[in-house]
Amino acid sequence: MCGINILTLLNRTYHFKGFVYDEVHWNSPEKRALDVVVRPRQGSKACCAECRKPCPGYDQLPMRWFRFVPLWGLQVFFYYARRRVQCPQHGILAEYLPWACGKHPYTLAFQVWLASWARRLSWKEVGQLFHVSWDTVAGTVEAAVEFGLKHRTWGVIESLGFDEVHLGAKRRFWTVVYQIDEHCRRLLWVGKDRTAATVNLFFDQVPPETRQGIRYVCSDLWRATLSVVRKRLPGALHILDRFHLKRLQSEALDQIRRREQIALHQAGRRPLLKNARWSLLRLPANWTPEDRSRMKDILRHNLQTVRAWLHIDQFEQFWTYRSPTWAGKFLDAWCRRVNRSRLKPLKRVAKTFQRHRDLMLNWFRARKPFSNGVVEGFNNKLKLVTKRSYGFRSDYWLEIALYHNLGKLPEPKLSHEFF
Repeated sequence: MCGINILTLLNRTYHFKGFVYDEVHWNSPEKRALDVVVRPRQGSKACCAECRKPCPGYDQLPMRWFRFVPLWGLQVFFYYARRRVQCPQHGILAEYLPWACGKHPYTLAFQVWLASWARRLSWKEVGQLFHVSWDTVAGTVEAAVEFGLKHRTWGVIESLGFDEVHLGAKRRFWTVVYQIDEHCRRLLWVGKDRTAATVNLFFDQVPPETRQGIRYVCSDLWRATLSVVRKRLPGALHILDRFHLKRLQSEALDQIRRREQIALHQAGRRPLLKNARWSLLRLPANWTPEDRSRMKDILRHNLQTVRAWLHIDQFEQFWTYRSPTWAGKFLDAWCRRVNRSRLKPLKRVAKTFQRHRDLMLNWFRARKPFSNGVVEGFNNKLKLVTKRSYGFRSDYWLEIALYHNLGKLPEPKLSHEFF
């Protein structure tokens, strides 16, 4: 009765034309495994593994096993004696098996099952959970990524996000490109280094029809990205990310604070700026009671740090404008005030803003629907994948893990979902 129930379950969820589940055996109490014997349906012809056309039979190979998705905590193995066919076009080959690929000892369903768990856990943990080796898990993920990249459709892409992140065993910069449309957000491409040649390599892979539909590009101020996007996407609206612009100001403010704190210490004055870094960098709306008390004390003194903080605080008004014209006038006035100050780090920021004035105003021309906030969110997920991948000695496997977790790649269609 147990065998009938299991056979019925398999026929309902994982049935293939031309094959039948013959019988089920309990392997042994120690192994806790079920052996399912598969045989060809009577009268069905074997198909060539290359052209998948019915061919005359040649001989039959010894019976071998294929591991299937576990049921009720039990390992499940398919046992099948594979036939060989004599194909007029490809010669003598083993027959095509719809549940397995080549000589792989695991069914496609089990490979997809392992790959899905590899998104949630580290590959080592997945191997320990399902009693397989790390190499087996890596192979299933690699096969899933290869299938996904081969069958991935670029489709219509309106907005791209570029960024540079530290990745790999040598902790060098990689270029990552995301699709940041509201209806689809995914990792499109990962490339080592952050040169113009790297960015060009991405555009060489994008189909021309997809490239023509790109309307918005979000990025930071990296010169290679700016120059290549200007050349390859002349009709797209290039938007500088607000996060990176704010970071330039924060770095300048922190540099001024550190220098002034050293000067105060050397002059024997009270250390007003000690432990005030995060209070100065936070927006007033995010201040804690401790921040408010500390800033109330600092703002009473005529310090370079205070003057720099006031300039940066005033710049927040820039993001409240709706018209690019009025936003541009405010930006010009702010840069003039900063350039008249003696705050060299902040003056460098003002010169950078003046140099990229048009790109900054594109944020308003795009009516503010896009920002690199989505990219930063993806980067956080990317860091989690990197932590789970700790110990990878090859950048290749890290790249595979990134595509697998963030690429939203298509998967092989199975007759039943096991997740």
